[in-house]
Amino acid sequence: MPSPTILQIVPELETGGAERTAVDVAERIVAEGWRAIVLSEGGRLVDELKSTGAEYREFPAKTKNPWRMWRNAAAIADLIEAEGVDIVHARSRAPAWSALIAARRTGRPFVTTYHGAYNQKSRLKGYYNSVMARGDVVIANSGYTADLIRSRHDVGDRRIVVIHRGTDMRAFQDPSVADRAEALRTEWAVPAGKRVILQLARLTGWKGQRVTIDALARLSERDDWVGVLAGDAQGREAYLNDLRTRIRDHGLEGRVLLPGHCTDVPAAMAFADTVVVASTEPEAFGRAAVEAQIAGRPVVVSDLGAVTETVLAPPAVGEDARTGWKVPPGDPQALAAALEEVLNLDPDRRASLAERARSHVATRFSLEAMTERTLDVYRGLLAER
Repeated sequence: MPSPTILQIVPELETGGAERTAVDVAERIVAEGWRAIVLSEGGRLVDELKSTGAEYREFPAKTKNPWRMWRNAAAIADLIEAEGVDIVHARSRAPAWSALIAARRTGRPFVTTYHGAYNQKSRLKGYYNSVMARGDVVIANSGYTADLIRSRHDVGDRRIVVIHRGTDMRAFQDPSVADRAEALRTEWAVPAGKRVILQLARLTGWKGQRVTIDALARLSERDDWVGVLAGDAQGREAYLNDLRTRIRDHGLEGRVLLPGHCTDVPAAMAFADTVVVASTEPEAFGRAAVEAQIAGRPVVVSDLGAVTETVLAPPAVGEDARTGWKVPPGDPQALAAALEEVLNLDPDRRASLAERARSHVATRFSLEAMTERTLDVYRGLLAER
């Protein structure tokens, strides 16, 4: 019997959870001796995808034009037949509609991964989102996401599988990380001797950079820190300018930096002292909080969405089980108070916290666990066929 062929479709391969997971799963598919094909409009991760041995096909997967989406369905169906695709896996709504039609036309199993807490303020938007709940198997990237799916769509528990996002812990243990961290510190002009409060997130309103800046303003009497808000504005120049103005108005120029997109997360985490996840809307998973814990860095997160699964903090657990801090979303005063507590940690408490955090993440959120459970989904569908 020939090796199975798995087709994934994602709008682009720039940055983000869906894109990163598509590449990670493709690598695991190839390692299994199977064939992986990814359809996308391209981006930063294409070369990495190709290096795994997966096949990349440039495809107009971002389009939301109904006519183009219908044409895409026909093109995907042709590709399924020509390439002997066994399973179709969609990771975003617009291309998922095309992939669903193609899978049904060709009789192939259809898998979706519900990657985000998609906005759903109208019945029309609810219908648009519903494609992500139409898979033969619907993968939720957290328990929070699974509950969201159940509340929005008529999906039985039998079709929902919770597979937490996984992170490659080896990348944070690479011996070169320390040297790369120093190079990144120099590139970003982070002052020597200052403790770094890091936020790694694309620059968009709901990621909470405004809240972080307002919180840092409350720490301005301390002179031992610098804030780094690293992320790609992705064309949101008005928002970027608003952040610059906010920094200037608080008198934080030179103390809060906006270095742009970060391509080396392990290096950035390595020179950070504290990591902030200040989202003002629920995260379906929240990779930065997990990566901070892998790196052994104290993390302060907004208490909403899936962080209840990724970060442990009182009162849900005792102080001796804490792996981070949770604060109300959109509350700069609470965030500042938590940061003050973190900055005042003694070395022994920081070391204990780091050890607990790494153990917590290794147990529940490893890349190996995520990719193996995803292949189990594929194996089950192949067996049914």
